[in-house]
Amino acid sequence: MNLNLKGKKVLITGGSRGIGKGIASAFVEEGAKVGIAARDSSELLQTKDELGTQIYQKDLSNYDNREKLIEEFTNQFNGIDILVNNMGASHGNLVINTPPSKFSEALELNFVAAVHLSQLAARHMMDRGSGVIINIASIYGKEAGGAPSYNASKAALISFTKSFSSEAIKDNVRVVGIAPGAVYHPNKVWKRRLELDPDFLDNYASKRIPGGRLGTPGEIGNVAVFLASEKASWIVGTTVTVDGGQSRMNF
Repeated sequence: MNLNLKGKKVLITGGSRGIGKGIASAFVEEGAKVGIAARDSSELLQTKDELGTQIYQKDLSNYDNREKLIEEFTNQFNGIDILVNNMGASHGNLVINTPPSKFSEALELNFVAAVHLSQLAARHMMDRGSGVIINIASIYGKEAGGAPSYNASKAALISFTKSFSSEAIKDNVRVVGIAPGAVYHPNKVWKRRLELDPDFLDNYASKRIPGGRLGTPGEIGNVAVFLASEKASWIVGTTVTVDGGQSRMNF
């Protein structure tokens, strides 16, 4: 399928590893012009070498850094066509043991940063009369399962996706989302679990995922490029679940 994304200007936050890197790779394969933002300089440089992306080392929990990122990207690329809000982290564990400050941290990075970047990017898109914003949420924004602070922030992001989509579509800017289930990539969390139990992934998948395995970053990337394309022109405000059947929602 020709998605007609060649030459599109795409900014992906949290794009140096895992799901973000998988999304960046999918856009590069489609011929898009891709920039990625993240905090870790070594991971950014490695991804640049592998994919040929532009890189921006930014801590996006900081308000000023978000403004600088959009300014730098739009100046370098002469605009922005697609924004993928993928940055995020999990904070705390049980509600009773998680200080309110950890909820604030989760909301700032997983939700407020995405809202702010969406506002900044949308102004450019609206001026040009087109654009797509994709918010990477989680199935745990739709149902219980992860750390409560993470769940709350992703639920807020899903709600924001719907709310903002109703405004932005009037200027031909589509706001949509993706809710991944468990996706394997060799980060610290998965590595620690495998060190404790080499069969962890197989056991996790057999118990929780009808598809029988964890997802891959590339599978999330495939959905992202479709949603960013004109093939998905009538998908507005929806957060698409991509999880191999893991979630237990009826809707």
